Amino acid sequence: MQTDPTVTSSKTALMLTGGGARAAYQVGVLKAIASQYPRSSPLPFKIISGTSAGAINGAGLACYASCFHLGVKKIESVWRNFHTAQVYYSDYPRLIRHQIRNVYSAFQADYANKKPVSLLDNKPLKQLLNKILDLQRIDLNIMRGYLSSFSVTASCYNTGDSISFFQSDTAEEWRRAKRCGQRTLLDVHHLMASAAIPLLFPSVRIHQRYFGDGSVNQLAPLSSPIHLGADKILIIGVDDPRRGAFRERSLHHPDLATVAGHLLDTVFTDTLNSDLERMQRINKTVELLKQHNIETELKPVQSYMINPSQNFNQLASEYFLCLPIAIRSLLRVTGIRQHSDSSLVSYLLFEQKYTRRLIELGFEDGMQQMDSIMQFLAAP
Repeated sequence: MQTDPTVTSSKTALMLTGGGARAAYQVGVLKAIASQYPRSSPLPFKIISGTSAGAINGAGLACYASCFHLGVKKIESVWRNFHTAQVYYSDYPRLIRHQIRNVYSAFQADYANKKPVSLLDNKPLKQLLNKILDLQRIDLNIMRGYLSSFSVTASCYNTGDSISFFQSDTAEEWRRAKRCGQRTLLDVHHLMASAAIPLLFPSVRIHQRYFGDGSVNQLAPLSSPIHLGADKILIIGVDDPRRGAFRERSLHHPDLATVAGHLLDTVFTDTLNSDLERMQRINKTVELLKQHNIETELKPVQSYMINPSQNFNQLASEYFLCLPIAIRSLLRVTGIRQHSDSSLVSYLLFEQKYTRRLIELGFEDGMQQMDSIMQFLAAP
């Protein structure tokens, strides 16, 4: 079914959550949605809000907002041909050198100009983003009316605030408890900061402050698209469908790998679910006030969320051996093996066999829900 993009709301937002390699799933869902639009149609979302790896996907769409199909094709091409070495160094010499640098940094004086400490060095990702993204196109697309706003959320280690850096045509900056929006000219540093998963990747310095993954301290993930003017928000998440049911595996204490995976799952998904519940309560309140003819500055915001139908951890275990041997050796030190009960591998497995499988899964899930998705996008 081909759909006229003019019927979609001018205030529809696309929200892409974080999740490392799991973000390949988002590409599959976007590919399914793009198949419902004419090949030359512009992006059906006037607002894009991204966090972590979702911010990188969002940047790719924002750069090609004048042609939805082309934007999806560009980011799909990257994900379908991914290798770990394009995201972080994965060979023995540089991996060992990086760990030695971490140890040396721990013994430096506090006043020394220390380098950021992290398990992995993601300089290759910065090089890749500089190569594939022309972020100057975002301003051009905003001026031409193809896009209204694009935001990238990062967490400030100095203040503990969640900061949404954005470019927009009319949106104003905002300040709330532990979160704010700052208008700026977005560049690769903002994307790298938003995708700097704690402990795994190094922090990024922006204007004398240090930032990490935007999912950390993000108490209100929906805040950014709402402040940018969204009436409807389509959310493509990466939550694990298994997490809703408790599965007892062992009477022993969880190992380091299991704890690390649990923390990442919590960081990337739990606050979004809580914020969705809060927004639904506000929508009900607004409806009640409207029924009693009571004026309010609040407005109802509708949402539709797509999450994967299969377990990412199980899929990652199938492709575990695709990881470079140096990374597998490092993971074994933390107790992670091919069938370990840890989600850490599903975030770090930037290998094309795994990412292609996630794209296929996203496309399948998107097509299964397509009638509901298109109805949501077309509704006034």
